Amino acid sequence: MLAGMIDIRAVSADDWMAWRALRLRALREASFAFGSTYDDWRDAPESRWRQRLQTAQALNLIAYLDESPVGMASGMPGERAGTIELISMWVDPSARGAGVGDGLIDSIERWASGRADELWLAVVPANDRAIGLYSRHGFEPVPELGDLLRDGSGREILMRKMLRGHSSRA
Repeated sequence: MLAGMIDIRAVSADDWMAWRALRLRALREASFAFGSTYDDWRDAPESRWRQRLQTAQALNLIAYLDESPVGMASGMPGERAGTIELISMWVDPSARGAGVGDGLIDSIERWASGRADELWLAVVPANDRAIGLYSRHGFEPVPELGDLLRDGSGREILMRKMLRGHSSRA
């Protein structure tokens, strides 16, 4: 696929309709990759969508390829001190391989670098393409297990990246 013009935009609660449309596409297309399901969010009221986009100290992004929304990701305060979590990452199949995922990860990492020592994420074991993307960006699996998969078949893989100028606290 030839790369087009990629534009990554931070969104706020006022952008809830654009976020909703993209998130529902993601949940339909890659239901296996998320903790939430399409049915969990399909009929959610506006207030729930706005609340999701108003999480304190978070960054929510939508990626556009040639002005079409094709990807999303969020950076959220992590459960551990000094960490940010990369969540809700998705790129439309039509835009995979065009640099959209790279742009989303780079944007979250730049934002997180001034806020945390480590960037964490969880990925399902069967998502080889995502694992490859994250590995290319310097994320490494950790020995700790992630959440149980919805179907009970295993656990998420947790990956971590040390951010610039910081050393491991392990």
